[in-house]
Amino acid sequence: MIDLVRSELLTTFSATPLSVAVLRLVAAAMLGAILGWEREAHEKPAGLRTHILVAVAACLFTLIAFDLMAIEATESDSLRVDPIRVIEAVTAGVAFLAAGSIITQGAKVRGLTTGAGMWLAGAVGLSCGTGNVPLAALATALTVIVTWLLRKVVPETGKG
Repeated sequence: MIDLVRSELLTTFSATPLSVAVLRLVAAAMLGAILGWEREAHEKPAGLRTHILVAVAACLFTLIAFDLMAIEATESDSLRVDPIRVIEAVTAGVAFLAAGSIITQGAKVRGLTTGAGMWLAGAVGLSCGTGNVPLAALATALTVIVTWLLRKVVPETGKG
């Protein structure tokens, strides 16, 4: 029984080895945490935990897509694999969540930057999932610099 569990846990990774999957998921969590920390530090909705979950989920969907693409279809199978669909699905799903963080009260809009941060966390997770952690790290660093710098230059007007 233990051999069966061990086999199931260690050999189900057909496209991405377990160690690489762990590295990509951890990178997504760390970069999502950096994005969420900025929101959390300014007491904005959808902070640290939300951004981590969005980034890790996007990374996981990407890893799942890679595994699905690695499945060998038999002649009778009509398995259609299109990795772009994963990106579209993650983008749509995160956009739905992000839209929920946006609140309008008359002419005031709140939560737009937080929603954009969640959307970015999804992109960072997708990038980590594809193995492009340096691109995800660069986007994260640039985002933190921009949000920090603009907060210093442009006074907050309640639009975060």
